[in-house]
Amino acid sequence: MNEFRMPSLGADMEAGTLVEWKVAVGDRVQRGEVVALVETDKGIIDVEIFTEGVIESLCVQPGETLPVGTVLAQLSGAGAEAEAEAEGTPPPEPARPAKRDGAAPAVVHQHPDADTPTATDALGADTHATVGARRRATELGIDVMQLTGTGLDGRVTLADVEVLAGFANGDTVVQLPAEPATDTRDTPAAAMRRAIAAAMTRANRDIPHYALFRDVDLSRALDWLTAHNEGLPPDQRLLPAALLAKACALGLRRVPTLNAYWIEGDLQPVESVHLGWAISLRGGGLVAPALHDADRLPLPELMHRLADLVGRARRGGLRSSELSEATCTVTSLGDRGADGVVGVIYPPQVALIGIGRIAPRPRVVGDAVVPRPQATVSLMGDHRASDGQTGGRLLDIIDDLLQEPERL
Repeated sequence: MNEFRMPSLGADMEAGTLVEWKVAVGDRVQRGEVVALVETDKGIIDVEIFTEGVIESLCVQPGETLPVGTVLAQLSGAGAEAEAEAEGTPPPEPARPAKRDGAAPAVVHQHPDADTPTATDALGADTHATVGARRRATELGIDVMQLTGTGLDGRVTLADVEVLAGFANGDTVVQLPAEPATDTRDTPAAAMRRAIAAAMTRANRDIPHYALFRDVDLSRALDWLTAHNEGLPPDQRLLPAALLAKACALGLRRVPTLNAYWIEGDLQPVESVHLGWAISLRGGGLVAPALHDADRLPLPELMHRLADLVGRARRGGLRSSELSEATCTVTSLGDRGADGVVGVIYPPQVALIGIGRIAPRPRVVGDAVVPRPQATVSLMGDHRASDGQTGGRLLDIIDDLLQEPERL
């Protein structure tokens, strides 16, 4: 019997809340299949399973908050369907997971701007609101989809529902303009900030950082990008971020010491390059999900996946593997006007690449000083895993690749 446990979705995660099961007892699951939604301080995550088998039991009900490592479900290796087929009898009808005791039933609520009613489950997969807000809204007969939230990225919080509860009139919710709560200690944004603070404090304490910098001439890369994008519709054009990400990924492939984890005192290189990309969230905070196999993606596909990753990070819908499998993270603050980045390595990774804004700066070319579009690329390295010479080699490779963008 195999066990499916609450995964760790980052060094800053200690517990998660099960929002919804995507499977039932008797269902056969495959590797990489999304089986549950789990809410963390960084939002609601699609959690995948990496064991094939048949769900024998669901040990946890939606709404429960559990520490990392808790058994959520049990699976058998041999499927019920296969056993039934061998015996010549049809498989039993899969049982649906039971509702948590005391859970409110689905509520049908008529909206003033809708022709037909909709059903809202108290523990549904709606990323528009937190679990507590959805449960309380169902108890009060309020549809959270009609509310404007004050939480992280505009999500409806429990406080929003309580404030508006007094204005419910029959089947119609009269909504007041949302105002930020004066006490923000229990908002999702505050919870995320605390999680980030804990992880970064631990990283600064435990990791002996070193920092390297390289000013990279991007004139050839930008000229190539302009020629490539000519005549293409906007949704098919490449941005400089795609070239920078691909150059970083190819560089990490050639310097595997920096594409690695530091776990229990040992360096563990990773064969695949899963490039973490730091994404700022509109309500505050950030996440750094992984672009899987970024070194092997053609530039148009990498651009598409990067845009998709940013969109899902900000509206909800990241997968657990995207939050737990990054092998090295890139943080690009150029669009915020920062000339350079001195970041903090996200454990168990052993390096962080920073990219500053692209801007014209003086550069010596031959005997002349000319303006060239440049960006400062930085590397924060873990001195337990590598030395400055290794980090400098990675910056050299990234620079060389960006001088020949057609190779990307």
